[in-house]
Amino acid sequence: MDSVILKKLESIEQMLTEQNMLKKEVINFNEACKYLEFSESHLYKLTSSNLIPHYKPNGKKIYFNRKELDTWLLRNRISSKDEIDQRAADYLVKKGRITL
Repeated sequence: MDSVILKKLESIEQMLTEQNMLKKEVINFNEACKYLEFSESHLYKLTSSNLIPHYKPNGKKIYFNRKELDTWLLRNRISSKDEIDQRAADYLVKKGRITL
C-alpha cells in the first residue's frame, strides 16, 4: 500500500515539475533535455555545432529560450499529400493548363 502511495506522489511531483517548466521562458540545459526528450550527449552535440539556438551568458552554463526551441522543433514542416495535391492543382489552374 505504501509503495502505491509513493508512486502516485512521485507521479504528481513529476507533473508539477513539468508544469513549472512550461511556465518558464528560459530553461537550463537539463530542463531542455527533458523538454526536447533528447539525451544530454545529443543536446551537447547540437549546441557545440551551433545547430540549435542557445545562450551562454558567462561562457559556461547553457540556457535556452523555450519559445525558440518550439520554433526550432517546428521547422522543416512536411506537407501532407492533400496539401501537395491542392498546390499542384492551384498551380495548373493558375497557369491555365486546367479549367475547373
